[in-house]
Amino acid sequence: MAKELISGDGMLKAIKPGDARKRVGDGRGLYLLLFVNGGAHGWRFDYSHQGKRKTLSLGTYPVTGLQDARDEAEKFRKLVAGGVDPTDTRKDDKAKQVAASESAARREAGEPEPGSFEGVAREWLKEKHRPEVSEGHAARTLIRFEQDVFPWVGSLPLDQVTAPELLKVLRRIETRGAYETTHRVKDSCGQVFRYGIATGRCERDPATDLRDALRAVNAKNMAAITEPKRAGELLRAIDSYGGSPVTKAALRLAPMLFQRPGNLRAMEWAELDLDAARWTIPSAKIKRSIGDKLNGQPHLVPLSRQAIAVLRDLHPLTGHHKYVFPSTRGGGRPMSDGTLNAALERLDFDTQTEQTTHGFRAMARTMIVERLDIPEGVVEAQLAHKVKDALGAAYNRTTFVQQRVDMMQRWADYLDQLRKGADVIPIKAA
Repeated sequence: MAKELISGDGMLKAIKPGDARKRVGDGRGLYLLLFVNGGAHGWRFDYSHQGKRKTLSLGTYPVTGLQDARDEAEKFRKLVAGGVDPTDTRKDDKAKQVAASESAARREAGEPEPGSFEGVAREWLKEKHRPEVSEGHAARTLIRFEQDVFPWVGSLPLDQVTAPELLKVLRRIETRGAYETTHRVKDSCGQVFRYGIATGRCERDPATDLRDALRAVNAKNMAAITEPKRAGELLRAIDSYGGSPVTKAALRLAPMLFQRPGNLRAMEWAELDLDAARWTIPSAKIKRSIGDKLNGQPHLVPLSRQAIAVLRDLHPLTGHHKYVFPSTRGGGRPMSDGTLNAALERLDFDTQTEQTTHGFRAMARTMIVERLDIPEGVVEAQLAHKVKDALGAAYNRTTFVQQRVDMMQRWADYLDQLRKGADVIPIKAA
């Protein structure tokens, strides 16, 4: 039979429909299966592995010529002689080809490799991080990864990212002077590695080895005036503000209510009950974890007589809007986050060194305790700061309500005294 094939293609072309032969053999397991009634002739290779007879297809004739079929068969004979099943080898090769094709498609689509640092990090962001934090927090974490981490180690398998490799990434951030960001990125990377350990993609967290390798963060508090005389000058400057009456109203309320600037800007008329003298901020708007936002209590802000007067005076201007302080650009949005700080700058108060909108919280926190002799716990409750122990949190939401009502009125009265330039002395609690 081997001689028949060696004789060339002429013999194969001479095969006509109805030919009695089913195949033409070449020896040692290689043969050509004939389909004389139509269709291409197929090369086959028979072999035995661990006592089992098996067959492999080696292509069709004439696309696969005689010599190519013989070379392929010889390769498989060597595998069998070495105790390897060619069928398994072919399956492995096919799987690698499929994986390579899928990998190329992911690269084309800009998607990360499964098991890479970027792949696991994006999975952690989706499955673990995003459900537990605010949308803004999750977005900032993703931006840090995309700008400072993925370009350098994103393509590496998670278990191949070493402490020295990670340190190089963090050093690049340090060189910008962004020391706080450096530590935040390190902590986020550590959470990715711990997620990788839990899901079987790596065995340890190299970020823990960098605890003493990074420059310490020098905490910088928001600029805030806490000296009575200068505070009075600030309040008088706000009263003289010649810009938008909406911005002026927000500036006047900022020190009186001392809530987070984002909550003040997003205040809605529907959240206010001026007759009952209260502003109820929904839990979803408070700086809390996702779980606390969903299950926590709303935050009560008692309104002083002075605060109510400001709001009633503003209502004819913005009462038909959703927000108390709507954006001047429209679109149903609240005032932009830079508006109040820009107004303070316009009043010649440096927001880098002297006073920021957020600094009104520190002003109130310091002066209420020092000047009005009100217990810190009451002020902390009004600041909506998270209390460490669960019992304390429940206690603040109930027992401190009346104390906070009294405190907010005393604080507004004290600000009036400062505004007048009176020689204000500490007012001790009875």
